[in-house]
Amino acid sequence: MHKLIFTEEYCKPQNLHPFTLIRHIQDIRVGILTIREKWERLLGLASFDKWEGYYLDDERSIKIDKNIGKDILLMVHANVLPTPALVRKIKKMAHGEFLSVKEEGAVAYKFSAQEVIGLHKIKMLRAVEVEEDLEVLHYPWQIFQLNDWAIRQDYKLITGKRKSRPVSKTNTVINPSQVFIEPGAKVEHCILNASTGPIYIGKHAEIMEGSMLRGPVAVCEGSLVKMGSKIYGATTIGPYCLAGGEIKNTVLMGYTNKAHDGYLGDSVIGEWCNLGAGTSNSNLKNNCGEVTYWVHADKKEISAGNKGGLLMGDYSKAAINTSFNTGTVVGICSNVFAQGLTPKYIPHFSWGCDGITRYKLANAIADIDKWKQLKGFTITEKEKQILTDIYKKF
Repeated sequence: MHKLIFTEEYCKPQNLHPFTLIRHIQDIRVGILTIREKWERLLGLASFDKWEGYYLDDERSIKIDKNIGKDILLMVHANVLPTPALVRKIKKMAHGEFLSVKEEGAVAYKFSAQEVIGLHKIKMLRAVEVEEDLEVLHYPWQIFQLNDWAIRQDYKLITGKRKSRPVSKTNTVINPSQVFIEPGAKVEHCILNASTGPIYIGKHAEIMEGSMLRGPVAVCEGSLVKMGSKIYGATTIGPYCLAGGEIKNTVLMGYTNKAHDGYLGDSVIGEWCNLGAGTSNSNLKNNCGEVTYWVHADKKEISAGNKGGLLMGDYSKAAINTSFNTGTVVGICSNVFAQGLTPKYIPHFSWGCDGITRYKLANAIADIDKWKQLKGFTITEKEKQILTDIYKKF
């Protein structure tokens, strides 16, 4: 194989909103790595995106036609989380064969130019049936539901045949063989309990004194866990985040601040978000009943089981002491402030939480740029274009 291509054609990315408004499915972080990074590491291939003809297409998007040359291509469904066993089966496939999994159908296709019969039209010759179950993202709450499994998978993938940096003797460590610290990370006077799952500390991350981590936990590159934090499994603190207070079974995708006291549980927070001091969410109903989330594409609420917290889209912010209701969805680029519990659905570009007053686009872009500058970044022209397209469409 020469190239890996992701396709969202049959993956219903609209059902994974708000997280697939800003990114492709394959760029969702679940576990330590994004789905793209998992596939690239397991296959040892650079990846590309199938050109879909909409605003997320960029220089990495390619059209599948007779001009693909002599390469053998592997195209996979973007919402499939790979495993070593799945990749071994894919590597054995011949071009012209596709992998079919019970309940999911075809999920991977290996082909060359001779199987291409038109633009994005491929004639596959044989099916390779696979019996075992796969982990596949269909809805956004599955990101936190699968995070325990995904951290364990990624930990093996990243740390296999590598040696951790020494753990400072100022720390209390339980099951040290399941603690991995990358170069440049700082961990002093903390409690690291890996008896319930591995703990991964990324490059140049810092865990400040008094913090307690109970695995499986991942603190990714450049992130800071503030003093006295309580981080339960299965939590991912994505790259360049600030984390503090009490966090449980949550994914912070990256560049996001939850820096103060307050509870965040069974939740997914996009990139470049900020939760004000004292902000908390409910993840369990008082009657212990089913938690439902609003799925905008289907115009209905769908059950996620009896545990479900906050799903917050990229670039959104919450004022101090915001109380998020059980099963709340916040769209992208919203500025949330409220008295009492928030509504369960807060639209994109909301100013407040009632969905009536809209964040002005120019102000939103300017504010995003100011937030990004705090971490040494600036908003890109591509981001501005994506936000403008979303603002007009939604």
